[in-house]
Amino acid sequence: MPDTYFYRYDDFDRTLLSERVDQFRDQVRRRLSGELTEEQFKPLRLTNGLYLQLHAYMLRIAIPYGTLSTKQLRKLAEIARKYDRGYGHFTTRQNLQLNWIKLEDAPDAVAALAEVDMHAIQTSGNVIRNTTADHFAGAAADEIEDPRIWCEMIRQWSTLHPEFSFLPRKFKIAITGSPNDRAAVRVHDVGLRLWRNPEGQVGFEVIVGGGLGRTPIIGKTLREFLPKEDLLAYLEAVLRVYNRYGRRDNIYKARIKILVHELGVDKMREEVEAEFASTRDSALKLDPQTIEAITSQFAPPPLPHRPAMVGAVEALKIEDRDFALWLKSNTAPHRMAGYRIVTASLKPAGAPPGDASAAQMDGVADIADAYSWGEVRVSHEQNLVLPHVAIEDLPAVYAVLSKLGFAEANVGKITDIIACPGLDYCALANARSIPVAQSLSNHFSNLARQHDIGDLKVKISGCINACGHHHVGHIGILGVDKNGVELYQISLGGDVDFGKTSLGEIIGPAVGADEIVEAVDALVATYLERRREGERFVETYRRIGAEPFKERVYGAV
Repeated sequence: MPDTYFYRYDDFDRTLLSERVDQFRDQVRRRLSGELTEEQFKPLRLTNGLYLQLHAYMLRIAIPYGTLSTKQLRKLAEIARKYDRGYGHFTTRQNLQLNWIKLEDAPDAVAALAEVDMHAIQTSGNVIRNTTADHFAGAAADEIEDPRIWCEMIRQWSTLHPEFSFLPRKFKIAITGSPNDRAAVRVHDVGLRLWRNPEGQVGFEVIVGGGLGRTPIIGKTLREFLPKEDLLAYLEAVLRVYNRYGRRDNIYKARIKILVHELGVDKMREEVEAEFASTRDSALKLDPQTIEAITSQFAPPPLPHRPAMVGAVEALKIEDRDFALWLKSNTAPHRMAGYRIVTASLKPAGAPPGDASAAQMDGVADIADAYSWGEVRVSHEQNLVLPHVAIEDLPAVYAVLSKLGFAEANVGKITDIIACPGLDYCALANARSIPVAQSLSNHFSNLARQHDIGDLKVKISGCINACGHHHVGHIGILGVDKNGVELYQISLGGDVDFGKTSLGEIIGPAVGADEIVEAVDALVATYLERRREGERFVETYRRIGAEPFKERVYGAV
């Protein structure tokens, strides 16, 4: 039996990592000795995921398609304990950031990652970044096909790709294998949606030119249906067109979304299809043996039959209201009866969203070994996922998650906030994100109230780069600076649900840090007064418009 149910590195992969570690160690040695200036060192460290942040270096570690073995998670805990301050921050790109790495320790940290087939390659720079996927992949009841198979093919194709190592700007790809988009594919440079056409064939809808940041744009469909074997050839065509025509004279206009906008989707399609015609029958065309070889490594674990109805679980739902709420919000349907997908919330009341201590990482690894076949997922919503938990084990899992502080029954609720590190860490930020998230989390901490409010996604960014995805929050909060004062701009109506992807609209002037909680409270009160039966916040907003919310907020603050 394999020790993981996803891709296992081979000798080629491990040789590449070993050589990369040696190269990076020498680069750091030369920087510390003064042989390299910071200007010379910067592009070298960025290609290895090492940033220079506001107070210290930050190492961004790749977690391809958000999938971790417990061995890898324990190694991340060890590195955080040994080389950082004992915790890490899980990001919206399914990565882990260590915010206090010392430069002299960075090579040892990267070497430790290589011991468990991990790295920080292409987590920064103008390259193809870590491909993200649905965090329920391979387990979800609504899944058409496991998207991680194709993420892995993209990883192998894109890693150190010589033609795409100096793109006009960074390039991000996301894949979903479900009709319910849990990967936000329409706000990526390239989004891929697996679907089944009327003939019963599974292929990709290819969406190009989405993105957030300074100019938020929803991606356009370039291909309605792409055969799976043509995936890499088509991506190569898209990247070549972008590399050829993408703006390099203006950093703010260098992303592919601007190219698609300026060319128009029809012209972009014409260029890509012409390039694709010359490459589709090349070595990039995936043969059935290659597809099968990768697919076989993602074979699901041999889950034994377990009962779908468990008396002890039903009884505990009646006895323990918090457990009942947790079942409702933090577990999701599994493809196999008798199992559930469990989300461990990294958003306990008052905590920085997405943070986990080394002890908590070790604790989650222990739970996954005992109850989820040694597998953990990282969601782009900054939580951890146990993909294969038997229903009869849910009370035990809930109990141990509670001890870790990760059993808050708030997944998808108002305190399940996405937030970037903001001005507490980031040199680019205008305002703090974490304290705002903590204040909102404390204010709305009552679980009964959260569940009454229902599905409400709050997303916070500390600057216009939108690392907190505020543009697609039901309530989006953007930190801005005005004459040295931190203010917060509020937008409403963003969403990433498939077929309903939308960008939020700013409702009025920015408010102060001491007013933001009151403003959000006013938004929620308006929703509760005006909603119809079964209507989510974003649906009420779309029905009644911004004016009632705007009047309530600016009357309150």
